[in-house]
Amino acid sequence: MAENEEWRKPVEKKGRLTAVLALATLISAFGSSFQYGYNVAVINSPSPFMQQFYNATYLERYGRPMEENVQTLLWSLSVSMYPLGGFFGSLMVAPLVNKLGRKGTLLFNNIFSIVPAVMMGVSEIAKSYEIIIAARFIVGICAGLSSNVVPMYLGELSPKNLRGAIGIIPQLFITIGILGAQVLGIRHILGNSTGWPLMLGLTGIPALIELLLLPFFPESPRYMLIQRGDEDAAKKALQRLRGWEDVDGELSEMRLEDQSERAEGRLSVLSLLSQRSLRWQLISIIIMNMGQQLSGVNAIYYYADSIYATAGVKQNDIQYVTVGTGAVNVFMTIAAESVTWMPYVSIACVIIYVTGHAIGPSPIPYVVTTEMFRQSARPAAFMVAGSVHWLSNFTVGLIFPFLERGLGSYSFIIFSFICLATLIYIWLVVPETKSKTFLEICQMFAKRNKVEIKLGDGEQPLKEIKETPEDAVRVTAF
Repeated sequence: MAENEEWRKPVEKKGRLTAVLALATLISAFGSSFQYGYNVAVINSPSPFMQQFYNATYLERYGRPMEENVQTLLWSLSVSMYPLGGFFGSLMVAPLVNKLGRKGTLLFNNIFSIVPAVMMGVSEIAKSYEIIIAARFIVGICAGLSSNVVPMYLGELSPKNLRGAIGIIPQLFITIGILGAQVLGIRHILGNSTGWPLMLGLTGIPALIELLLLPFFPESPRYMLIQRGDEDAAKKALQRLRGWEDVDGELSEMRLEDQSERAEGRLSVLSLLSQRSLRWQLISIIIMNMGQQLSGVNAIYYYADSIYATAGVKQNDIQYVTVGTGAVNVFMTIAAESVTWMPYVSIACVIIYVTGHAIGPSPIPYVVTTEMFRQSARPAAFMVAGSVHWLSNFTVGLIFPFLERGLGSYSFIIFSFICLATLIYIWLVVPETKSKTFLEICQMFAKRNKVEIKLGDGEQPLKEIKETPEDAVRVTAF
């Protein structure tokens, strides 16, 4: 009898990386995530020439040189308007992904890349540094949306056994974008007095490519089934993504998730903040995103040349050291003043620091945010996570120049304590989510939140529901 039951037990198919899934991943990551990284680093190398432009424009307007404090403030604004725009972009995530879908939001988001690309490209001709500051804010909105929507989109396209691997692709393209900006920023390429407007304007090219190609790929099947109620469209999308016709098991898992969520209803940000069943998930993504950004890693990309100059690296060598740092970041993401030699120790420390960030703190918060929340709560969760991410990023970008002037080489000690506190929290609280379904992960947190997850209108916790053989077939994905 036992052997007969074992024989009747449905075999779960493991998802594979099909051409459709791979291309959708690459196009969305290049068209959106690449831009995030590119715009983090794009104004670092040409910063002396851009500040000369600021000074020359100010002198032409007002007949006197720009004061040092005014220049520091304007340059800090040029840097920090990007993460501030990212914060406002994060606030737009939930309404847009619910209204337009995941793919639709990525297509709409390209407006916030192409328009500022043109603005930055003509800023020198227009003799306006205000255009650059405004354009940095707008392209920040693009980054704020893409940094949240791309992981959400890919997390919902991916089978559970590939979710972690595909989840790091957006971060990989962010690091490639940083490296691309650092390479183009070499003095004899575009990081010079004549090339920097073109360098800033190139951010529109990935957006154009995504705008042309992404419409040919599927929308998130989870969005189509759970939020739109279009089971036929969800099934067709799953069949294209998985490369086989039989997707009933995965559809059943989505229906089960939909049933479970109907008991709680769709969640806004305010209801998410007050939801006891999601308390520790919410605390976790807030702490992980704060730790990711307040680790100070983006200070290295925003102000790398300044940091290396303070450390005593020769002026002509700085641009190549910066490119080397970016290359290490890409590589490790794939793998997950008086002493003459002191500048090289500083370089080694920065590379080790970037390596450690690229292995974990950089890609993992996006993956975990997708995994910790079910469909109804996911847009609001990404909105909260993205807001924390970009506010922390904005804080680092704005205060670091003043921090460096005040503390010099000791400024990174503050960041080290934040990294340690984040490490302790993750070690004690965050569970392993590898190869778990979204509902299984919710059950793992249910014990810590002291709640029970219920299905539909029933009164039994999910874990106590008795299954018939027919039910087992319907929920094969579990």
